[in-house]
Amino acid sequence: MGMAAVLLLSFLLLAAPAAAIDILRRSLAAQTKGDLASITAGNPLVANAMNDRLKNLTDAFAQQMGKEFHYCIKDTDDEWNIAFNFSTDPTFLSNCMQATDGDVPQRVCTAAEMKFYFESFLDSNGRKNYVRPNKNCNLTSWMDGCEAGWACSAGPDQNINLQDAVNFPSRTLDCRGCCAGFFCPHGLTCMIPCPLGAYCPESTLNKTTGICDPYNYQPPPGKPNHTCGGADRWADVVSTDDVFCPAGFYCPSTIKKLSCSSGFYCRKGSTSQTKCFHKGSCKPNSVNQDITIFGALLVGALSLVLLIIYNFSGQLLTNREKKQAKSREAAARHAKETAMARERWKSAKDVAKKHAVGLQSSLSRTFSRKKTLRTHEPSKGAVETDVEPSKGSGEKKSNLTDMMRSLEENPEKGEGFNVEIGEKKKTKGRHAHTQSQIFKYAYGQIEKEKAMEQQNKNLTFSGVISMATDEDIRTRPRIEIAFKDLTLTLKGSKKKLLRSVTGKLMPGRVAAVMGPSGAGKTTFLSAIAGKATGCETTGMVLINGKMEPIRAYKKIIGFVPQDDIVHGNLTVQENLWFNARCRLSADMSKADKVLVVERVIEALGLQAVRDSLVGTVEQRGISGGQRKRVNVGLEMVMEPSVLILDEPTSGLDSSSSLLLLRALRREALEGVNISMVVHQPSYTLYKMFDDLILLAKGGLTVYHGPVKKVEEYFSGLGIVVPDRVNPPDYYIDILEGIVKPNANVAVNAKDLPLRWMLHNGYEVPRDMLQSGSDAESSFRGGGDLTPGGDTGQSIAGEVWGNVKDIVGQKKDEYDYNKSSQNLSNRCTPGILRQYKYYLGRCGKQRLREARIQGVDYLILGLAGICLGTLAKVSDETFGALGYTYTVIAVSLLCKIGALRSFSLEKIHYWRERASGMSSLAYFMSKDTIDHFNTIIKPIVYLSMFYFFNNPRSSIWENYVVLVALVYCVTGIGYTFAIFFQPGSAQLVSGQRCFR
Repeated sequence: MGMAAVLLLSFLLLAAPAAAIDILRRSLAAQTKGDLASITAGNPLVANAMNDRLKNLTDAFAQQMGKEFHYCIKDTDDEWNIAFNFSTDPTFLSNCMQATDGDVPQRVCTAAEMKFYFESFLDSNGRKNYVRPNKNCNLTSWMDGCEAGWACSAGPDQNINLQDAVNFPSRTLDCRGCCAGFFCPHGLTCMIPCPLGAYCPESTLNKTTGICDPYNYQPPPGKPNHTCGGADRWADVVSTDDVFCPAGFYCPSTIKKLSCSSGFYCRKGSTSQTKCFHKGSCKPNSVNQDITIFGALLVGALSLVLLIIYNFSGQLLTNREKKQAKSREAAARHAKETAMARERWKSAKDVAKKHAVGLQSSLSRTFSRKKTLRTHEPSKGAVETDVEPSKGSGEKKSNLTDMMRSLEENPEKGEGFNVEIGEKKKTKGRHAHTQSQIFKYAYGQIEKEKAMEQQNKNLTFSGVISMATDEDIRTRPRIEIAFKDLTLTLKGSKKKLLRSVTGKLMPGRVAAVMGPSGAGKTTFLSAIAGKATGCETTGMVLINGKMEPIRAYKKIIGFVPQDDIVHGNLTVQENLWFNARCRLSADMSKADKVLVVERVIEALGLQAVRDSLVGTVEQRGISGGQRKRVNVGLEMVMEPSVLILDEPTSGLDSSSSLLLLRALRREALEGVNISMVVHQPSYTLYKMFDDLILLAKGGLTVYHGPVKKVEEYFSGLGIVVPDRVNPPDYYIDILEGIVKPNANVAVNAKDLPLRWMLHNGYEVPRDMLQSGSDAESSFRGGGDLTPGGDTGQSIAGEVWGNVKDIVGQKKDEYDYNKSSQNLSNRCTPGILRQYKYYLGRCGKQRLREARIQGVDYLILGLAGICLGTLAKVSDETFGALGYTYTVIAVSLLCKIGALRSFSLEKIHYWRERASGMSSLAYFMSKDTIDHFNTIIKPIVYLSMFYFFNNPRSSIWENYVVLVALVYCVTGIGYTFAIFFQPGSAQLVSGQRCFR
């Protein structure tokens, strides 16, 4: 024992501080017959010294371990020191010191041997249970200590430095079984302590199987004295679970295994018991707890919260809409009563005038008769009697005149016959702030405008002079667009879409663009609006006589596309109100904006459906004609100076078309320059246009001038419209070749563009003066009059030309939207204010799509239940399979939701972006609203998956990871939705999820 004490003292001298050495010396000196086991077990300095030496062994290979396991190890030193901190129960060290007579320092692996073991383990991916040949164990030197579960000593003569990461010490003496709490790898002659969470007792030989239980190695054959030793390997749980504390038990130290108590559960590798949420759900030796009921409760609570939010928000919107409707109805009723009162006062004024004239003539006759009978000395009282009624009549007339004048000047303040005469403080409607005041102001102005229109029945310029003198009427900038030799040619294929178009569009006039299919009507209007993309434009376009880019006026140019691009999940009023707020001047008061919207709703006849959803393909909404009018109203509410419409009357009946054209005529009376493509207008509609632009195939002008003179011009060419035939239909039939002019007419359809140029003295291109065959070819071929054109072009060249057209179109669209020059003198709301407006609109859309959101949540919940049930957590895999399925399922489902954010509204975004609205505000509002799903969807999924799967990690750790996953997946979905068409985006996103 004296020798063992000396060895122990030498070990502690290497590791313990000076104060501890003194204490040990005194302890050893006091034990004259000292027992080494009692010294090591009773003195904590032994365990602490051994702990310190083991915890500092990581410096040699911490860097390599960090490289191999950086994805799951944050701090290698910290993780290692926690795994090998035996200060709470160093009993296994005491037992090993006693069994080896204090020879533990000579048997523990150095840093070089540990590094060698882990390198061999990593190289074989944990599949091999032995290490490479080394100094002590090789083909020429193989001793008992090289066998699994055995180790040898370096002997007392060697000075072992555990921190040495380079040299292997020679260990060939006193080979014996590995101590409990250590493991001895096959091929190494040293001991490595088992980490916390392992159970490494000494093994016993199973005579039936010949295996050293609880491990899986056999004693070497032919050596009857070689018994089973300790543990032989320590690896990850996938490679082997021999040394891990079994499930249903917990191991406070590496040599002690205790059964899990009732009300607790213990998973594999547990060092302590984990308390169950509900004590009765965990029996003794429970491996896990059943927390499915808590998931159901969480789902119920989350559903309740979402229903409360949805119902509260929906009720809030409904109450707000009802309140606005009541205020609006009250204001409309007040305005109508005021108008009726004004009519009554006008009638009263007429009666008063007639009565005053009759009274005046009666008095004059009376006075003239009295004058002949009057004496030379008239009675003073009689004179006073005669004069007094006249004075009273004058006062009454003055009061009546003031009342009528006050009512005419301030019709919105009229109160019928109960109006009080006197000075009152006039409240300006446009400065009103409450909803009621704003609506009263708006409807009062509308009724006043109706009265003025009634006075000026024909709606001529002279008829609205009185309206123009009103201080409340705003004048819009007048824009005259003149163009000369306007020609559009595709950049790639060099095909001409328009050819030498010359003319002028005047403010205050409504021009109709007509022609057969393929005549370039829409292309012409797009070129006028600056939206012709992918084309090379030649000729001149003058704005008010100046060479200025039309794109600089896009904030006051309204372009109504042929398709009804309207948000179907918003009401009519919400669509119009959003456009008004984003595109009208930022300094315009809210009352004036409301007036503009109400005026448009009144003009387009949308009062009955103003609070109805526009509707989508899946959800029924307003009728097609009403939707078309809303499409036009989106541009009218921004009070444009130029309004261009592409087939606004297509799909409308005659009454709806007439109503729409009357509204456009009303806009033209305010100086708006209006041009529109029209197909087959009725004669009534045709006569309501001011100008007609008639195009032939190939983009050639046939007529451009007043509607009143079109028949006169064609009559001069010998083309007379038959009786009971609509003139535009007849002209288009001639251009299509369906109807042939009379035989005695010297001109045919293909000569009409040339005749128009010659009639106006325009310069005629040379190729239009070629032979009739060339002209016929150009006319029927779409206007490409270049000799040797497309006929000799190869297929490859045609494809390449089409590609160049597409690229040029995208480039021109980008340049159009990027242009920041503004000559319109209109300052629209900034990005922050538009972000506020977009945020409100997007929030309403999400609330009305609650059913779709609910379906998404339901699918996520079902996916959580299925994956949580099928992919049960295995201690060998730590639930890796379940998390793999989770990543796929959550990525796919959340990516589909992200695709809906932009794919379905891409065409709406293009229209809003082209009108000058902020793309950044649009994107940020969408992303902000989608953050709600980023937060809620992981909760919905985990409420099912976590409580059915019960993984080892906490629910908060799972939630943080899923939030990051959903956020990243949403961004990827945004990218696919922006750069791909909806079908292609879904296909690509699905492929990315399964890769």
